[in-house]
Amino acid sequence: MSSLLAVTAVATPAFADKASNSFNGAFGNDVAMLDNYMATGREELVLARLLYDGLVSKNHETGEFVPELASSYEMVSDTEIDFVIRDGVKFHNGDTLTADDVVYTLNTVSKPEYGARYQIAVNWIEKAEKLEDNTVRLTMKEPYPMALEMLAGNVPIYPAKYYQEVGPEGMSVKPVGTGPYQLVSQTPGAEFTFEKFDDYYSGGQKANAQIETLNFRILPEQNTQYAELLSGGLDWIWRVPEDDVGRLDSQPGVKVESAPVMRFAYLAMNPQRPDTPLADPRVRQAINHAVNKTAIRDALVGANYALIDTACNPLQYGCTTDVTAYEYDPEKARALLEEAGYGDGFDISLVMSDASAQTQAQAIAADLGKVGINLEVNMLTYAAASDQWRNNQRDMEFTNWGSYGIGDVGMSVAGFFSGTGDDVAQDPDVIKLVTEATSIVDQERRAELYAEALKLIAERAYWVPLWTFAMNTAMAEDLSLSVSPDEFVPFWDATWN
Repeated sequence: MSSLLAVTAVATPAFADKASNSFNGAFGNDVAMLDNYMATGREELVLARLLYDGLVSKNHETGEFVPELASSYEMVSDTEIDFVIRDGVKFHNGDTLTADDVVYTLNTVSKPEYGARYQIAVNWIEKAEKLEDNTVRLTMKEPYPMALEMLAGNVPIYPAKYYQEVGPEGMSVKPVGTGPYQLVSQTPGAEFTFEKFDDYYSGGQKANAQIETLNFRILPEQNTQYAELLSGGLDWIWRVPEDDVGRLDSQPGVKVESAPVMRFAYLAMNPQRPDTPLADPRVRQAINHAVNKTAIRDALVGANYALIDTACNPLQYGCTTDVTAYEYDPEKARALLEEAGYGDGFDISLVMSDASAQTQAQAIAADLGKVGINLEVNMLTYAAASDQWRNNQRDMEFTNWGSYGIGDVGMSVAGFFSGTGDDVAQDPDVIKLVTEATSIVDQERRAELYAEALKLIAERAYWVPLWTFAMNTAMAEDLSLSVSPDEFVPFWDATWN
């Protein structure tokens, strides 16, 4: 990295995009799907928000949910919301948004057979029906306290006629939404160009897009991104490792910003595998004591990543931090293993999919080795790692979770401790608490139930919570653009100063 900077820093970057009112950004991960409901990667979902709008959006400064494609909404019961659909909204193909498009979208994507990639975003919807020409009633299967959180960005509305004709694959090739930008060209796996949609409606939070053209390239090599940024070929990159922040920030014409986001890292342990030592809570507690997460964070991650002891991100509503904490104490870890009958140690396996975190996994393995636990680390693709984990083929998983950008603890706890296929703990006490919390709208009671569940999760040591994430972005010094806490990037707010 330092040699690269030494070579490229001799020329001050031009950043000519300001004059043409265009923007050049890059992602390291591929973008293969632009149908929001079938997208899997964060970059795909980020770009989808340029193309599509939902009924409401969230103001991250106030925490309020404000109308987007709806001009207003009303909770008419614990399970029903009425939306008045905004007049004059156009899709990118010229069609006018109607209540029928809203009803079609909600009823289509919420069906199990549709196969939405993130079922949790839509599986709470019972039905949508048109009450009047411009009014839609959404009915939930049961009271769902995160309904507005989900609708804010995660449940975009599609043009019914067009989507029936082209389906998810066609929508990815030629997306048609109501968003502030429309896709004008793409080379899959390489480059995507968006232009500001001139017929975008007024009244929503995305209504004042300033930059005319957004160009995104897929550049997997970080050094290539750095070279392009420093030479003026790029205006913006994200996921900059902490080790490179200082050196990039010192270059002329470049600035680096860091923003806390919902994402957090953790080690999950599977107590359900046959004959696993992890069935004993003392073993799980020992592993918590054996991992020196402070040293790993400081050496390999970055001091702006906050250490956590709880199975959620403190930025989320209802995430209590008043839980059992396990200090780094290898002697106590060895004593617990001896007490549990594993004084001679044992072999276990771990699965992961984040290639950038392999050195962290190696450090974790080294810590466990010091107390007699031989950890085999298996680096796989996301799909393969998830499949092995959900099918009880591994003892531990090292991963991170962005909560789908939802600022509610339910998106952390309910997904992993409610008895679903992703719940490897299958603890009936925890399941009971979480199940009740997910089915009531009394926010104070929800917080109490989640706090009880999180305390049990920590006490019984099903996870080793590690740290929250911060998103480092490097950009041209006269570009104004920030990452939101939900780990989405509001490119429609970007401006050249």
